[in-house]
Amino acid sequence: MSSTTSWDPDLYLDFDDLRSRPFADLLARVGAREPRHVVDAGCGPGHLTTALARRWPGARCSAFDSSPDMVAAARERGIDAAQADVATWVPDGDVDVVVTNAVLQWVPGHRGLLMSWVDALPAGGWLAMQVPGNFTAPSHELARAVAERFGVPLRDAATVAEPTDYADDLAAAGADAVDVWETMYLQRLTGDDPVLHWISGTALRPVRDALDEERYADYTAELAPLLREAYPRRGDGSTWFPFRRIFAVARV
Repeated sequence: MSSTTSWDPDLYLDFDDLRSRPFADLLARVGAREPRHVVDAGCGPGHLTTALARRWPGARCSAFDSSPDMVAAARERGIDAAQADVATWVPDGDVDVVVTNAVLQWVPGHRGLLMSWVDALPAGGWLAMQVPGNFTAPSHELARAVAERFGVPLRDAATVAEPTDYADDLAAAGADAVDVWETMYLQRLTGDDPVLHWISGTALRPVRDALDEERYADYTAELAPLLREAYPRRGDGSTWFPFRRIFAVARV
């Protein structure tokens, strides 16, 4: 994850089930049979890395993240985790599978990074990535508009590419097989200001880092009613939150 953004492992895990589903959907399309070494690039707290070890029990499974707090949380789970920057990491010669889940949206120029990973992987290697594709959703447009009034820039639609762009990149890099798709998850959130709570663990981290506690409280107080209007509460107290995800799997 981003080396310039702080991360709270506990807050990130508040929606563990909903955040885990895209990872499972991504992993299901990876056809590696007996890889030597599987890497979780940008592992976060490591709660999903354990799925790699279950999928390939004969492989060495390692992970890395730029956040020391996330690395510490992953190590507490018994994961072979190291602190490293995904923007400069290169797979070693024995790495047969690279999985990166909801990470590359934090890395400018990540399309070129993906192509370099394809080039570095051995024949028969696999690359699997997933990024959020919701930067034009009301949640992010509202968060961005309010953040601008507080002098904090947030990422826009150019943060991630479209599925066809990723497919073209991976094919141009020499991938033998390319599988790219998108999914819109309609997530049922509950509690007070659930959309604000959801984006607080990810999209709003740069705002939290840029503002002091009082200013951040002012920011969320201005944003919360806008999100409640954009995502109204249903009769049963829950809120529907559409979340678009973009997936790409490539075999070298």
